Amino acid sequence: MAANETYFGDFILLGFPEGQSILSFSIAIIYTMIITGNLTVFSIIQVDRRLQTPMYFFLSCLSILDVCYSTVTLPAMLVNAIMGNRRISFNRCFIQFYFFVSFGGAECLLLAAMAYDRYVAICNPLHYLLIMNKMFCSYFVAGCLICGFLNSVFHTLMTVKLTFCGDREIHHFFCDVLPMLEAACSDIDSSQVVLHIVTVFLGVSPFLIVINSYIHIISAILKIRSSAGRQKVFSTCSSHLIVVTLFYMTSMLNYNGPISGDSFVIVRVSSILYSVLPPLFNPAIYCLRNEEVKRALKKHLL
Repeated sequence: MAANETYFGDFILLGFPEGQSILSFSIAIIYTMIITGNLTVFSIIQVDRRLQTPMYFFLSCLSILDVCYSTVTLPAMLVNAIMGNRRISFNRCFIQFYFFVSFGGAECLLLAAMAYDRYVAICNPLHYLLIMNKMFCSYFVAGCLICGFLNSVFHTLMTVKLTFCGDREIHHFFCDVLPMLEAACSDIDSSQVVLHIVTVFLGVSPFLIVINSYIHIISAILKIRSSAGRQKVFSTCSSHLIVVTLFYMTSMLNYNGPISGDSFVIVRVSSILYSVLPPLFNPAIYCLRNEEVKRALKKHLL
């Protein structure tokens, strides 16, 4: 009976409100902006020779990752909002679960890699191209993706073994770790322990690397004699740091938040913040404020 309870039947997503029109329009606009912004950044980096540097290589990878990350959830959310259908099949739910956790974990590590890249560029510029060579950067990105996918395989296998019974209600907009654990009617203690441990490795540790990198970057910026140059670099770095901090803090809250009760709304809000806002703002903050990218856009698009 436990097997039947686990493998048959749909889940019901309870994150959607009754009024769907405004939600549908908002999701459509946000998804369109994410796809347009990130694909524009990726395309312009690929076609402009002057942007073939380690920094822009990481940015192009981030753009594709953000497109994938958003595509896992937003189109399905849009369809559910338009149709007013809160049901999602067991297989679709776990496919969404797997790829969302995969891309989220990979982005946590990639942002740390990008912070390290900026640290080397600003604090050790003479050896920048030697350290951040093409092979090293490629291995760095591949490692981020592999770790993200392996982490997701682990979580997916642990979660799929749980028993889901009753109405199978998920208090969320899509299938994610904590909402799935809440929906289970079997023991989840081991899954929670694993979740907290993984959060340290994929959330806290990369965030500390980012903070450490930016501490050294800010120290180097303060040594710049030109106030205009100092202000320009500091403005860019502060924007990066704000978005990265938002991503890490909300994601750590999402995976270590309350497991049930009214306070579970915090998990839903934090999940939307870290899964929607960074992909939406990354193109503008990392690239579209960048003079080199602006020049490339004018050259190739105008």
